Amino acid sequence: MTHALLVIDVQNDFCPGGALAVAEGDEIVAPINAMMDEFDAVILTQDWHPAGHSSFASSHDGKNPFDLVEMPYGQQVLWPDHCVQGTRGAGFHPELRTDGDLILRKGFRSAIDSYSAFFENDHQTPTGLKGYLDTRGINRLTLVGLATDYCVRYSAVDAARLGFDVTVRMGACRAIDMDGSLAAAEQAMRDAGVALT
Repeated sequence: MTHALLVIDVQNDFCPGGALAVAEGDEIVAPINAMMDEFDAVILTQDWHPAGHSSFASSHDGKNPFDLVEMPYGQQVLWPDHCVQGTRGAGFHPELRTDGDLILRKGFRSAIDSYSAFFENDHQTPTGLKGYLDTRGINRLTLVGLATDYCVRYSAVDAARLGFDVTVRMGACRAIDMDGSLAAAEQAMRDAGVALT
């Protein structure tokens, strides 16, 4: 089986000091760099929002970060403005290796958010990643990155649903962990058949 490492959103805005910082998010950079050479392919995802994205609390009058709103595609958490295209915050952590095979940008459609590396949050609009992996003959994926309970979770569950053999290396992930979201994510991944190591 051809085995790829999928590095999820290790970007400045998700690291300490960033607009949507994940505690200890920068601590996973060195372990991820060290494991890259173990894989047949390395794919990095990058949150890449236009200014004024619909998932930003600032785009909704009277709403605050982490409020929930109903969107045409379902419930959406509102976030602080983050990973705006072309900003330092959207850039990869400066110490992260970016010499992988593919950089996949997601969340660039202004009306819909994209947690998963495979689909927008409507769970139907594809990012194109599955086609790339199929073309490369890749059928095993190991996921690492930020944040465990959002983009890692949804990417892992979608990958398993699409028929990939999926592992998440929990030691090279960090979570937002809001209101039990980490425990819920771990359960959702296990229920989907994802191996957590």
